[in-house]
Amino acid sequence: MVAEKLDRLKSLLADMDRALIAYSGGIDSTLVAKVAYDLLGDRALAVTAASPSLMPEDLEDAREQAAIIGIAHEIVATHELENPDYASNPVNRCYFCKSELHDTLRPLAQERGYPYVVDGVNADDLGDYRPGIQAAQERGARSPLAEVGITKLEVRQISQLLGLPWWDKPAQPCLSSRFPYGEAITLEKLHRVGRAERYLRTLGLRTLRVRSVGDTARIEIPAQHIKNFIACNDLEALVKAFQGYGFTYVTLDLEGFRSGKLNQELPFAIPSP
Repeated sequence: MVAEKLDRLKSLLADMDRALIAYSGGIDSTLVAKVAYDLLGDRALAVTAASPSLMPEDLEDAREQAAIIGIAHEIVATHELENPDYASNPVNRCYFCKSELHDTLRPLAQERGYPYVVDGVNADDLGDYRPGIQAAQERGARSPLAEVGITKLEVRQISQLLGLPWWDKPAQPCLSSRFPYGEAITLEKLHRVGRAERYLRTLGLRTLRVRSVGDTARIEIPAQHIKNFIACNDLEALVKAFQGYGFTYVTLDLEGFRSGKLNQELPFAIPSP
C-alpha cells in the first residue's frame, strides 16, 4: 500500500516537470523535496521561509537536509508578523501566515519558470483545522502528499524506506502555535518561547512544547516521561532559566504532550478569513 502511494507520488511529481517546493525542513515537505529531486533534478527547487516564528535550529536543519538530498535550496524572508491580522493571533492566524508565504513564493516561481508550487500538506492535515491550507489553495499551490492520500504515519514509513535519517523527527510547528488564540504575538514572545524550548532540548527531550499563556510557561512533554523529568532534573535551575527568559511562572502540563492541544479551545463556528 505504501509502495503504491509512493509510485503515485512519483508519477504526480514527474508530470509537473518543474516544481518549487515550499520547504520547511519538516519531514513532510522534506519527503516531497527528496522525491521531487530524485525525479526532476535541477528542475526542482526547495525554498524555505525565514520567519520570526521559525527557530534558527530548524532553519539549519532545513539547510543540512537539503544538502544531503542534493536539491537546490534557497531562503526567503517573510514578514507575517507585520500583519496585524496575523499578530493579533485570531483563530485563523495560519491563513494569514500561509497567505504571506505563498504571496512570496508564487512570484518567485513565476520568475524562475516553475509552473507549480507544492507543499508538504499530508492527508491527515485535511481532517484538522488548518486555515492555512485554504490560503495555499487560493494561490494555486498543490499538495502532492494529500493528493495521493499519504498520511503522517506513511510519510515516516516512506522516509524510512528511502533511507532518510530524519524519518522519526518530531513535528515542529511554528512558534506562533504556542500561544492561545487571541493573545497577541510579538517578536519578544517568540524569542522567549524559542529560548525555553532550546533549554529543554539540552536536557535530552525531543518531543515537547512550551505553551506561552500570558506570563506563564506551560511545559508539555509526553505523559510517560513526566515522572522521570521531575525526578531527574534540577527544577529550581529550570525555573530560574525560564524566568531569565521573561516568564514569571513555570508549570508542567500533567496531561502530557498532545499535538494541536490549543485547538480544543476553538468554538464550533470558525470565522472565514
